[in-house]
Amino acid sequence: MLVDLVDLGRYPIDRPNSAAYDRLIDDIRRDLDKDGCAVLPGFVHEDGLSQLLTEAEAVAPSAHRSFNRTNAYFTKDDHRFGIAHPIRRFYDRSNAFVPADNFPSTGPLRRIYEFEGFLPFIREALNEPEDRFFRYDDPLADVIINVVEEGQGFPWHFDTNNYTVTLAIQNGEQGGAFEYAPNLRTAEEENFDKVAMVLDGNMGMVRQLELNPGDLQIFRGRYSLHRVAPVSGARPRYVGIFSFVEAEGMCGGVERTRQLYGRVLPCHHDREGLRNDELLD
Repeated sequence: MLVDLVDLGRYPIDRPNSAAYDRLIDDIRRDLDKDGCAVLPGFVHEDGLSQLLTEAEAVAPSAHRSFNRTNAYFTKDDHRFGIAHPIRRFYDRSNAFVPADNFPSTGPLRRIYEFEGFLPFIREALNEPEDRFFRYDDPLADVIINVVEEGQGFPWHFDTNNYTVTLAIQNGEQGGAFEYAPNLRTAEEENFDKVAMVLDGNMGMVRQLELNPGDLQIFRGRYSLHRVAPVSGARPRYVGIFSFVEAEGMCGGVERTRQLYGRVLPCHHDREGLRNDELLD
């Protein structure tokens, strides 16, 4: 059970046949249908948050810290396209991720992810069939913590996996806002023109979200261009990330995995390109 971590009274993910559970699912689906994002404030209660923060501080030194330039797709430059094409626009990225193999099954972050009712709850909220919804089978990336320190942020990008579920653990002193352009592309169409508009500074399609520690966010990041504004102050921003995908056995691509975690495993080579769509990343 997760009673020591999650506010099960407010979010009864352990009671899937209850009326309260059905109302919760309906509320989340309404928000996701509207703009591809839903937030559950205070999903983790104060005592649970204390456990998560202790874990985050313990593993933060194991984060892979990288400083490079990347496009929105985490791909290499492609000279077949014009210089102004989104594929050829690269931005400074300074960030840090604690790989999944730092989180034991007994730790609070993985306990939430592997709780028997958590995957069905997220799947129901996303209204996805059982045969198209799986935990991310990536030993470096299924459960991770994003560490954002002074002056760091995350430039505009799309996620590799369709569904990203994040848990705010600690905010920085200033900055760190989450900005996103909902449903900017589809599984069939990259919509490069709209992507270029956002990259050019058109904020008409962009929404800004301030998450508080303990908030759970369900986000369709595969289709929504998004970024994290730079953080300022000595206190780092910690966000736990739980990943779910539409193809069983799927893990990250070699290039992206090397950028984010500083290393790759045999499974990343063996399963390169295992997806259900033809999008760039």
